[in-house]
Parts: sequence; C-alpha cells; structure tokens
Amino acid sequence: MSTQNALLTILVEKINNDTLVLPTLPAIALKVRKAADDPNINLNGMAEVVGQDPSLSARMIKISNSAYLGRTVKVASTTQAVTRIGLSQVKNIATALAMEQLFVSKNDLVKKYMAQKWGQIIDIVANSMAALTLFQKENKDNNLSLDTMALCALVADIGALPVLTEAERHDSVFANPSFLDVAIDKLAGRIGGSIMREWRFNEVFIECAEHWRDVEFNTSQVGYLDFVRTGAALARLIDKPEDVLSQAQTRGVFEDIETLKSDEFVELRENAKAIFS
Repeated sequence: MSTQNALLTILVEKINNDTLVLPTLPAIALKVRKAADDPNINLNGMAEVVGQDPSLSARMIKISNSAYLGRTVKVASTTQAVTRIGLSQVKNIATALAMEQLFVSKNDLVKKYMAQKWGQIIDIVANSMAALTLFQKENKDNNLSLDTMALCALVADIGALPVLTEAERHDSVFANPSFLDVAIDKLAGRIGGSIMREWRFNEVFIECAEHWRDVEFNTSQVGYLDFVRTGAALARLIDKPEDVLSQAQTRGVFEDIETLKSDEFVELRENAKAIFS
C-alpha cells in the first residue's frame, strides 16, 4: 500500500472515529470572542483584551486605517481602532487576523506548503470581499457584512489543516503536492465543518467550511457561501471555475462578469489583500 493511500485511509478512519486532532482557535481569538459575548463589555474593556497581544493590536490599528474603512484621519491606539471598527465587528476581525497563527510548522517542507495554502486563502478572501463590496453597492438592503465575509472566507479551507498536520509525519507526501491536493479536496469539507462546530461558530461559517467546494449545495438566497465560491473561482482554486462563475451570475452575485475585471474590483481586492499581508 502506498504512503498516499495509507495516509488517506488513516485520515478517513480518524474522521469516522472522531480521533482526528482538530486545530484549536488561537488563544487571543478565544479571549476576544469571549469578551465580545459579554453583554457588559465596553470599548475600553475590549481594547484592553486586544492590547494583550501586541501583534493583534498593531494589525487592528492597521485595519482601522485601511482603505476598507475609508477613513482619512489615522488612528494610533488600540482603543481608537476598536472604536472605529465597532464592538460587533471586532469579534470576527480579531479572529480573522489571528488565523494566520495556525498555518505554521517546524518542518521546512510543510512550512512551505502551509505558506502556499495561506496565500491561496488570502486570494479567496480578497476576491470575495471585493465582490461583496460591489454587490452591496447594487443591493443596499442586503444584510451581509464584510467582517463576517472575511472570516467566512478565511475559515473556508480550515479543514486542510488537520490533513497537513497528519501528513507532516510522512515527508514523502509533501514531495507530491498533487496527492495532498486530492486528500484536501476529498476530506477538507467534512473536517472543516467539524472544526467550526468544535469552535462553536454559527451555521454561516459551518456552511462555508463544509460546502464551498460542493457546487450542488446552494442556499435559497445569495449569501456568504456564494462569495467564497466566487472568490475561489476567480483565484482558480475550485473545479470548473467558469461554471462556478456562471452559476454565481445566474444567482445574482454579480450582474456582469466584466465587473469582476474592472479597475474598481482590482483596487478593492488589493485593499483587502493588504489587510492580511
């Protein structure tokens, strides 16, 4: 039995027996989410929690000064950043910014693969945020939000992590990226759904992690899943990207494919990318 088949068998068995080691949410993200759920938390209290992690603090300030929030007056402190972003959004944005901490490895080969995976995820995030921004201009009455969009796209491929962690024990597998892609393709959805449930994320996130590759699965209304798929299709990270984009257009995610090639879209995409780079 080849290493690859063996690994696939091990993974499937572990998924079925519930013994696959799932990643845990970075500690700072847990703290922020817990604080955000406290009905008595105020902006200063939240700024204190965020301030416990200097790197998160710096990135929060960066995001609050980003083109996405469209402000010309720059903020310089965590409290100002939290105030500008708003309590309801801090939870998702802090989680999103902390996600990169999960894509690390001490093994050089795995590290390279993780970095590549993270880069692909950021492409999906940037495309989907840009597509949603254009959608919102045309559909003022929608109830979708950019911070939820960013986090949905970031966790969409979270199921790949346990596959990579398991494969870390078999160096030879990383020498064959096409096998890893097949394993991720086959199993990441199921695993991603399990991780989202384990992290107690709501249905929206579970749906994106579990079903974005499965184009047969659709919701009745246009939602985050549509934008994750559109983002993945534009980044050529989903099977039959043209078909996926055509389906998205039919569902009303965008009116004309040309808008996704416009200067405005490109600028929105680059602005979103800058947040996570």
